[in-house]
Amino acid sequence: MLFLRFFAVLVLAICLFTCQGPNPPDSVVDSSTPGSSVENMPGDTPEIVTAQDQIADTRNDDPSTVAPEKLPAPVAKTAAKTGQAPSPAIQETAGSKSPKAEEKPTPAPSTPAPSSTLPPSGGRGGAPASSAPESTAPPAPMSPEIPSHAPWNTLLQAHVSDAGVVNYAALKKQESQLDAYLASLAANAPTSEWPRKAAMAYWINAYNAYTVKLILKNYPVQKITDLDGGDPWKVKWITLDGKSYSLNNIEHDILRPKYQDARIHFAVNCAAKSCPPLPNQAFTADNLESMLQANARKFIRNGQYNQTSGEQIMVSKIFDWYQEDFGDLRSYLNKYLASPLPEGTDIRFKDYDWSLNGK
Repeated sequence: MLFLRFFAVLVLAICLFTCQGPNPPDSVVDSSTPGSSVENMPGDTPEIVTAQDQIADTRNDDPSTVAPEKLPAPVAKTAAKTGQAPSPAIQETAGSKSPKAEEKPTPAPSTPAPSSTLPPSGGRGGAPASSAPESTAPPAPMSPEIPSHAPWNTLLQAHVSDAGVVNYAALKKQESQLDAYLASLAANAPTSEWPRKAAMAYWINAYNAYTVKLILKNYPVQKITDLDGGDPWKVKWITLDGKSYSLNNIEHDILRPKYQDARIHFAVNCAAKSCPPLPNQAFTADNLESMLQANARKFIRNGQYNQTSGEQIMVSKIFDWYQEDFGDLRSYLNKYLASPLPEGTDIRFKDYDWSLNGK
């Protein structure tokens, strides 16, 4: 009889387990008590049933009585203390692994650092697709190059004598070479970044070369004053770096006020016989000082231009036109004369010969 009662209880337990299915979503299986379970059945209060209770009841006089067994609180309640809501999908079972929420996340594959290599200079397109271009400061604007005065020097050496006599007829045959030199001047005008001597040499050469060009454009001509109503120096026909200049602009607006060196008057040439001779050598930053000094001494001591001995002193009209540049004229002349002029010397000025300084 006892065996039949035990068998009936066992069958009832198996039926209940089979009907509910394995571990329904609301059930929590406590791994600390083997064989025990807590299930949320339909109704207000969950019923706790264990296999041990079923076996123990076979010894009771009243087989319908089943004593409930209190189980430890589900793990989900422990999470509630930390302020985290338990996830219904997490179930803790005996021998089960830790919940996925507690597993260390697999680190994402590292992304290689962007390459800082830029495309080759002059290449088309932007930076490589895998990286952004490096941030670089914009290049500083390039200063115009200082042009070579060698072509002008070659022409002077070939067609200008030591006395400053210009062979315009021969120069006319090589006018294209002069034009090429003038083009280099036009493309590379001085800026504030240029050294003083380099800029000063540029403007002196420009004045002389464009004066020669003016004669060649109108060659043959007897006098430079035969051109442009007698005053060709005021006509703006020279273009340098997109700006228009006259010969007067170069001499009186740039050379004289900017450099304030009276020796400039012995360096620039106006294609006239009474003008200081055109040097047969181009000015450069390296020879500027020595050439300015040599030309001043050579001109002042030349009896063709200045009579500095005897009872009457006659000097070039240039000293009269530009008195403000020379200051006390006697003192200035004495810096270059072999025999200084005595105080009280009467200095007069010669007439100017505008005839062409050539053949």
